[in-house]
Amino acid sequence: MELIIILALLALLSFIWLVWQLLKAKQFTRFKTRIEEELKPKVIAHIIEELNETRCDALPNNEIHQQATLFYWTQYKARILKAALQREIINEKWLKDTGNLRNSQHLFHVEQQFL
Repeated sequence: MELIIILALLALLSFIWLVWQLLKAKQFTRFKTRIEEELKPKVIAHIIEELNETRCDALPNNEIHQQATLFYWTQYKARILKAALQREIINEKWLKDTGNLRNSQHLFHVEQQFL
Protein backbone atom coordinates (compact mmCIF):
# COMPACT_ATOMS: atom_id res chain seq x y z
CA MET A 1 0.00 0.00 0.00
CA GLU A 2 2.83 2.40 0.82
CA LEU A 3 4.44 1.69 -2.55
CA ILE A 4 1.22 2.69 -4.33
CA ILE A 5 1.08 5.94 -2.38
CA ILE A 6 4.71 6.70 -3.21
CA LEU A 7 4.15 5.93 -6.90
CA ALA A 8 1.00 8.05 -6.96
CA LEU A 9 2.87 10.92 -5.32
CA LEU A 10 5.71 10.63 -7.83
CA ALA A 11 3.21 10.57 -10.69
CA LEU A 12 1.47 13.66 -9.29
CA LEU A 13 4.77 15.50 -8.87
CA SER A 14 5.78 14.55 -12.41
CA PHE A 15 2.46 15.82 -13.74
CA ILE A 16 2.83 19.10 -11.84
CA TRP A 17 6.37 19.50 -13.21
CA LEU A 18 5.13 18.89 -16.78
CA VAL A 19 2.34 21.45 -16.34
CA TRP A 20 4.91 23.94 -15.02
CA GLN A 21 7.14 23.32 -18.04
CA LEU A 22 4.15 23.83 -20.36
CA LEU A 23 3.35 27.16 -18.71
CA LYS A 24 6.96 28.30 -19.04
CA ALA A 25 7.01 27.26 -22.69
CA LYS A 26 3.83 29.21 -23.38
CA GLN A 27 5.29 32.27 -21.67
CA PHE A 28 8.43 31.97 -23.80
CA THR A 29 6.32 31.68 -26.96
CA ARG A 30 4.37 34.81 -25.97
CA PHE A 31 7.69 36.60 -25.43
CA LYS A 32 8.88 35.65 -28.91
CA THR A 33 5.56 36.83 -30.36
CA ARG A 34 5.94 40.12 -28.49
CA ILE A 35 9.40 40.58 -29.98
CA GLU A 36 8.01 40.02 -33.46
CA GLU A 37 4.93 42.23 -33.06
CA GLU A 38 6.14 45.00 -30.75
CA LEU A 39 9.92 45.33 -31.05
CA LYS A 40 10.53 44.43 -34.69
CA PRO A 41 8.69 47.47 -36.16
CA LYS A 42 10.54 49.79 -33.76
CA VAL A 43 13.91 48.23 -34.63
CA ILE A 44 13.18 48.53 -38.36
CA ALA A 45 12.20 52.18 -38.04
CA HIS A 46 15.29 52.93 -35.94
CA ILE A 47 17.64 51.17 -38.38
CA ILE A 48 16.19 53.00 -41.39
CA GLU A 49 16.50 56.31 -39.56
CA GLU A 50 20.06 55.46 -38.52
CA LEU A 51 21.06 54.53 -42.08
CA ASN A 52 19.52 57.71 -43.49
CA GLU A 53 21.35 59.86 -40.93
CA THR A 54 24.74 58.26 -41.65
CA ARG A 55 24.46 58.45 -45.44
CA CYS A 56 27.55 59.91 -47.13
CA ASP A 57 29.90 59.15 -50.05
CA ALA A 58 31.75 56.49 -48.05
CA LEU A 59 28.49 54.97 -46.73
CA PRO A 60 25.83 55.37 -49.42
CA ASN A 61 23.24 53.38 -47.43
CA ASN A 62 21.03 53.03 -50.47
CA GLU A 63 18.01 50.74 -50.78
CA ILE A 64 20.12 47.59 -51.15
CA HIS A 65 22.13 48.44 -48.03
CA GLN A 66 18.92 49.04 -46.12
CA GLN A 67 17.40 45.75 -47.26
CA ALA A 68 20.54 43.80 -46.36
CA THR A 69 20.80 45.47 -42.95
CA LEU A 70 17.13 44.90 -42.20
CA PHE A 71 17.36 41.29 -43.36
CA TYR A 72 20.33 40.68 -41.08
CA TRP A 73 18.84 42.31 -37.96
CA THR A 74 15.31 40.94 -38.35
CA GLN A 75 16.03 37.39 -39.49
CA TYR A 76 16.11 35.94 -35.95
CA LYS A 77 14.35 37.00 -32.79
CA ALA A 78 17.61 37.09 -30.82
CA ARG A 79 18.99 39.62 -33.31
CA ILE A 80 15.84 41.74 -33.04
CA LEU A 81 16.17 41.70 -29.25
CA LYS A 82 19.90 42.47 -29.46
CA ALA A 83 19.25 45.38 -31.84
CA ALA A 84 16.54 46.73 -29.54
CA LEU A 85 18.90 46.58 -26.58
CA GLN A 86 21.85 48.09 -28.48
CA ARG A 87 19.74 50.94 -29.83
CA GLU A 88 18.17 51.50 -26.40
CA ILE A 89 14.64 50.87 -27.63
CA ILE A 90 14.33 48.68 -24.54
CA ASN A 91 16.64 48.11 -21.60
CA GLU A 92 17.23 45.60 -18.83
CA LYS A 93 14.65 47.37 -16.65
CA TRP A 94 12.00 46.78 -19.33
CA LEU A 95 12.93 43.10 -19.44
CA LYS A 96 12.64 42.86 -15.64
CA ASP A 97 9.41 44.86 -15.49
CA THR A 98 7.76 42.66 -18.12
CA GLY A 99 9.06 39.49 -16.48
CA ASN A 100 11.08 38.55 -19.54
CA LEU A 101 14.66 38.77 -18.31
CA ARG A 102 14.93 34.99 -18.00
CA ASN A 103 13.18 34.52 -21.36
CA SER A 104 15.67 36.87 -23.03
CA GLN A 105 18.58 34.96 -21.50
CA HIS A 106 17.07 31.71 -22.75
CA LEU A 107 16.50 33.17 -26.22
CA PHE A 108 20.11 34.33 -26.45
CA HIS A 109 21.26 30.88 -25.37
CA VAL A 110 19.02 29.02 -27.83
CA GLU A 111 19.88 31.29 -30.77
CA GLN A 112 23.51 32.01 -29.85
CA GLN A 113 24.76 30.72 -33.20
CA PHE A 114 22.79 33.49 -34.95
CA LEU A 115 24.17 36.41 -32.94
